[in-house]
Amino acid sequence: MQIDALLLSGLRAPFDAPESEIIKIAKTKMKRACIGAVGLHFRLYKKSFDARRKNAIMQVCTVLAYYDQPIEVSESALQKAGARPFVEELPVVTHGTQPLSARPLVVGMGPAGLFAALMLAEQGYRPVLIDRGDDVKARAAAAERFRTKGILDTESNIQFGAGGAGTFSDGKLVTRVNDPFCNYVLRRLCEFGAPEDILIKAKPHVGTDILRQVVDGILNRIASLGGSVRYRTRLFDYTLENGTVRAHTSTGEIEAGVLVLAIGHSARDTFETLMAHSLCLEPKPFSVGVRIEHLRCDIDRALYGDAAGHPALGPAEYALSDTTLERGVYTFCMCPGGEVVTAASEQGGVVVNGMSYHARDGRNSNAAVAVSVNPYDVGGNIRSAIDFQRNLEQAAYIAGGGEFYAPVQTVGDFLENKRWTEPSRILPTYGGGRVRTADLYTVLPPFITNTLAAGLRSFDRKLGGFAAPDAVLTGVETRTSSPLRILRGESRAAVGEDLVYPAGEGAGYAGGITSAAIDGLRTALAIIARFRQ
Repeated sequence: MQIDALLLSGLRAPFDAPESEIIKIAKTKMKRACIGAVGLHFRLYKKSFDARRKNAIMQVCTVLAYYDQPIEVSESALQKAGARPFVEELPVVTHGTQPLSARPLVVGMGPAGLFAALMLAEQGYRPVLIDRGDDVKARAAAAERFRTKGILDTESNIQFGAGGAGTFSDGKLVTRVNDPFCNYVLRRLCEFGAPEDILIKAKPHVGTDILRQVVDGILNRIASLGGSVRYRTRLFDYTLENGTVRAHTSTGEIEAGVLVLAIGHSARDTFETLMAHSLCLEPKPFSVGVRIEHLRCDIDRALYGDAAGHPALGPAEYALSDTTLERGVYTFCMCPGGEVVTAASEQGGVVVNGMSYHARDGRNSNAAVAVSVNPYDVGGNIRSAIDFQRNLEQAAYIAGGGEFYAPVQTVGDFLENKRWTEPSRILPTYGGGRVRTADLYTVLPPFITNTLAAGLRSFDRKLGGFAAPDAVLTGVETRTSSPLRILRGESRAAVGEDLVYPAGEGAGYAGGITSAAIDGLRTALAIIARFRQ
């Protein structure tokens, strides 16, 4: 077969070996397989760490080899080298013929909305992009006021505003979605300022500090191509009239040819509005739980042993799960060297999430410990699921004593079902210390607390020290994903309203920055394939 590039995977070397040594291993494999090397170039494609043996941590790499001109390589030679042909899939744009009555309207500036609007703008459709929150700078200021003073802006906060909820996170780009556009999305992020190492790391992350710059870059690009970017513009409702969408917003009416709903997982008032339409919505599983904090150095030692702190390894990460229990429990959005953040978007409720900067050099590491919740657990419908989340948030607010103080409990107290041990060696990072010790059993229902306790013990067997008595739990984490899905057909238009295009995490079709960006991108391609400019 003729190929011009191939991937060699499973290349192993000591964790601190330089890239040149990995390339040397790849060249040796090619030579042993008798694959021609004339005009051949190499670069590192992916890298991860195997730390199962702490005294012999290895890096496991994939190398991309590419030729100046295509060459003939037999399948047997590829098999002998442990290689496979490589073709990077890029979006194929096909323009439709149906006329658009007005410019596309994209609601929401999270990853799905940004990538949908970016593709539409680059193809000449001049989208209107709105969000109920502020631009990145003003939004960061609002989030800081909330963190330090407990002053919540319900329109602009960690959930709402430019970049969506992911802007104030670790900026993780890991996804379980096996989509060929993953690399394309990563490359676009690099184009707007993300570090180039996200193209190589098996667990790439950007960090909230750099991600904010990336979001600004994408928004500026959209505007430079004729798109309109409007902040503090909340969608109240919309009507469909003669092939046109009339969006009723807080800043006036907007006429649109199509409506992209990339509203995020926390737009509960918008969910309520959508339930009055002829859309088909269904409840879906979600998760709730708490944030757990350890000292970063303890997690590093638990995973890396004597190599902990080596610059080649960086801060340690974990991903733990247990599916042997009555319901699943897992860690989610692990933030090495990060902090627990104030993530509420409604008055009278406490919500937590995790965030870290690119350097990941904070004293603590944190992660959500989340328990799976099925619709039938909470009433079997969308409103009851939202009420369940909201009731937990309000219970956490009360347990924290009000003013958005968060309830905390040491792991030792939680597992023994007691309270009042004040955090000492490991200090909570939420709100700069705006926490109060509390009994999380009064906040969360038994089916959650029982599973959390079993999960903590299970994870401690897998990662020694995970359930250390002085580790700290902060409640509650309720916004892991959307509690609903807006059904759509093969064309990606909503079932029941074919000028409406649900997209991203809030619509129930993604679970993180990368997957949401891909979903927004594919939604834009579907619109372009249907409509002409």
